[in-house]
Amino acid sequence: MGPLQSYDLFPSRIWQAHFPALMPQLGGWIKFVLAMRAASPAPAGRTVRQGWNSVDMDLLERPEFTALHQAIRAACRSALSEMGRGNAAFSLQSWINMHDRGGFNFLHMHEGSLLSGSFYVSVPAGSGQFVFRDPRPGVLNGSIKGGVPNGHADVHLTPSAGLLVLFPCWMEHYVEPHDSDEPRITVAFNAVDEVPPAKR
Repeated sequence: MGPLQSYDLFPSRIWQAHFPALMPQLGGWIKFVLAMRAASPAPAGRTVRQGWNSVDMDLLERPEFTALHQAIRAACRSALSEMGRGNAAFSLQSWINMHDRGGFNFLHMHEGSLLSGSFYVSVPAGSGQFVFRDPRPGVLNGSIKGGVPNGHADVHLTPSAGLLVLFPCWMEHYVEPHDSDEPRITVAFNAVDEVPPAKR
């Protein structure tokens, strides 16, 4: 027998970036978000538990977030180019997710978007990790577990302030419970195709 050759199939790509130029604005954004919550304390619900999220889905349209909006659009454009959709016309849905002590997001995905993502505004010590569920449904039924070939293992990401994470909308994910009295604050977003599939 000749040498056994291996081939890795079905890759699932995510992207990460840090924006040092935006770090001086984080303190102002934290104050802005806390004021938003004080003015409208009822959370939108969705997948956040024991915390708060904004009802409106247009956070990045606010002038206070212009620099972040531009940075996220550029990152999405670059990722979409790698996906063969570099010329796609897209808009951004965006909202705040905030966790109080014990807060978390349950397992979910952002169906129907081109890309989804998170930008971390405040990540105090004790913040829950961001976890990607293995997107291969069949592997859940296998007997091989862990980060080995053909094994099942969720991927844990430790966030930090100023980090951007982009991922496919169909990638299931959740956030582990928050263990701090200082809130964990994230700008969540979807890049949404402006051209219906039938019109392409």
